[in-house]
Amino acid sequence: MEKKGKLIVIEGLDGSGKATQAKALYQALADRGEMVREVSFPDYASDSSALVKMYLRGDLGSEPGDVNAYAASAFYAVDRYASFKRDWEEFYRDGGMIVADRYTTSNAVHQCSKLPEGEWDGFLQWLFQFEYDLLAIPAPDRVIYLRTSAETTHDLLLKRYGGDVSREDIHEADAAYMARSRTAAEYCAKRLGWTVVECLRQGVMRPVEDIHAEIMGLL
Repeated sequence: MEKKGKLIVIEGLDGSGKATQAKALYQALADRGEMVREVSFPDYASDSSALVKMYLRGDLGSEPGDVNAYAASAFYAVDRYASFKRDWEEFYRDGGMIVADRYTTSNAVHQCSKLPEGEWDGFLQWLFQFEYDLLAIPAPDRVIYLRTSAETTHDLLLKRYGGDVSREDIHEADAAYMARSRTAAEYCAKRLGWTVVECLRQGVMRPVEDIHAEIMGLL
């Protein structure tokens, strides 16, 4: 019988600390002797992310809605498929654990926001069938959703970019789009049973170590 590993996804809005928490989780599991690898999406170092880069740069339209939810989802899905086939399929099938910074779940959040709420369930059904059934990449075993506010994450992004707003992609630069994405994220978290970690305490981001300890306790 073919062995199968585990896939843990760290999800959240842009600037919510996904990369930081994914790295911390990976390191903690590796230090415990687990067979674990970390992946991040989009895979900007790979040619498979070319269409994603074009989209986020604004080459296909200056606003997120200029590329419809289904087309944009396909760009990201192909990047994930290539990563799986080239990089971590064998490791996963041999029983390894994968910690992912973003995954199909990011398509759910960011592309639902382009659609009327009445179409979200139909889109999610299409999305998961497309990636998990037709492309046959693994579905997550657990999704950890880092809950923040759109305002807080935007401030953190500006800090990351040293206040240079020209470095923001078309998602990050569109405050209304980011607010819609948070609404979609809240819907997806509830609808899909994601594990929610509150990253704010009285409107201020909790310490990285505090959030990491909660994630470890949940897992």
